[in-house]
Amino acid sequence: MPFSTDLGAEGIRAARSFARGAGRLIAASLIALAATAAHAQEKTITAVMHAGLRMLDPIVSTAHITRNHGYMVYDLLVGVDAKGVVQPQMASWETAEDGLTYTFKLRDGLVFHDGKKVTAADAVASLKRWGSRDGAAAFLMAATGSIEAADETTIVWRLKEPFPLLLEVLAKQSSVPAFIMPERVAATPSDTAITEYVGSGPFVFVDSEFQPGVKIVYKRFEDYKPRNEAASGMAGGKVVNVDRVEWVTMPDSQTAISALMTGEIDLIENTQIDLLPILESSPDVTVEVRDPLGYQGFVRMNFKHPPFDDVRIRRAALTALGQEQVMSTMVGNPDYYWLCGAIFGCGTSLGDETGAESLKAGGDKAKARQMLEEAGYDNTPVVILQPTDIGAMGGVPVVVASELREAGFNVNLQPMDWQTLVARRASMNKPSEGGWNIFTSFASGVEANTPLVHPILPSTGDTGWFGWATDPELEALRAAYLKAATFDEQKEIAHKVQARVLDNVIFVPLGNYSFVQARSNKLTDMLPTAIPVFWNVKLAD
Repeated sequence: MPFSTDLGAEGIRAARSFARGAGRLIAASLIALAATAAHAQEKTITAVMHAGLRMLDPIVSTAHITRNHGYMVYDLLVGVDAKGVVQPQMASWETAEDGLTYTFKLRDGLVFHDGKKVTAADAVASLKRWGSRDGAAAFLMAATGSIEAADETTIVWRLKEPFPLLLEVLAKQSSVPAFIMPERVAATPSDTAITEYVGSGPFVFVDSEFQPGVKIVYKRFEDYKPRNEAASGMAGGKVVNVDRVEWVTMPDSQTAISALMTGEIDLIENTQIDLLPILESSPDVTVEVRDPLGYQGFVRMNFKHPPFDDVRIRRAALTALGQEQVMSTMVGNPDYYWLCGAIFGCGTSLGDETGAESLKAGGDKAKARQMLEEAGYDNTPVVILQPTDIGAMGGVPVVVASELREAGFNVNLQPMDWQTLVARRASMNKPSEGGWNIFTSFASGVEANTPLVHPILPSTGDTGWFGWATDPELEALRAAYLKAATFDEQKEIAHKVQARVLDNVIFVPLGNYSFVQARSNKLTDMLPTAIPVFWNVKLAD
């Protein structure tokens, strides 16, 4: 899709870099597809996901592709069904009358992929590691007195104070789910990536066939015992009906579409919108939107380093940006995007657009330039990270760079593949020493619909989300949300959170859009979950 913005020399260099990287990935992808043919005897689903996978630890990384990988390999104590109700998954539970003790009982037949039985000690170690990383879990752990293994199958969770949303936090789908790992793996420090990928979920990760950023292979776990209930949302019986699932990377959308139409692949998780007519004309392909809540693009600034350690300059950047420019460039077709300044989603029970007026009006470059002058901006370079291998989303930083440059910022756009960006955004170094000032990404509706679970909101400095905002007022509002006695109180607090986030520019919402999936009609019974899962689905011969 051609960009609707004058890119300049820097944008042209970024585009050339993208082309070089795409060429290398296309070659690697063709090799990966050839290897797939060697397993033609097995029933294999081949899918092109929204990004290549490199980081395999779903506790250390909040990247959606890593989370999706986690759901293939690991399981959770509890899960959310299609109606949003928490259900038993690995464990059932009982709650004491005073609400301060939860007792979980592991179900029979749970084993890890290495053949060892899943025990309560494994769950306790996993929960503690998860609790030290996840933003919502931080509130839960602060209310926790102890988590202990009473015996081999019983976990006792004792609270110091009531925490009515304990089960909801354990079952939440993002950004860091409470996956259960072997105790020896969960003993890895939470700031260090694991190196052993053994879960108890329905698929086994095939380490020997892993090509980082190019191909990942999962085999059906023959010893997995699904629950008896029908699959519903992320809960119920996870019945696997195929032998293998392979994720391959194809950065060129035309190549992926051709592969789908010729039967070389079975699914494209996120289809480039302007190419949809090609697929919609095929009787052998179904095009569908998986998640009606969609995704919200956003800008995240680095609070640790100049110039965005100054709230006045963050506000100037927000004032410079307009949602329409970003969405029309990234998506193009207005049927698949909508302007929305609500951080909890437009049309949702907590949605409110306070503070987003200029964003929806297209921004105000002249006002932003004046704000920069009043703040004493000294032309400090703004390093923006640009992913080059996630389709049209890679164009968002280019638009942001152009908008900021027009307002008077000195912008340095740096292209790289998505997984390199995911690793680099964790760096607290100065931008001139391998750090950054801005990256753009997206959050799904299911992971960003309340002040408790929204992944970007934790503002506790170095222990918060990438960008490391420090905002005690925001944290106090999030804590108050947990203690609210009624929904009306929760809604009032959520609206205060909206206003605070936009005023302090914790992040900048860029508008909402749909992930449009395309799948072969040979795939049936695929669950309509926001997170793509590969249990329950069937593949016809």
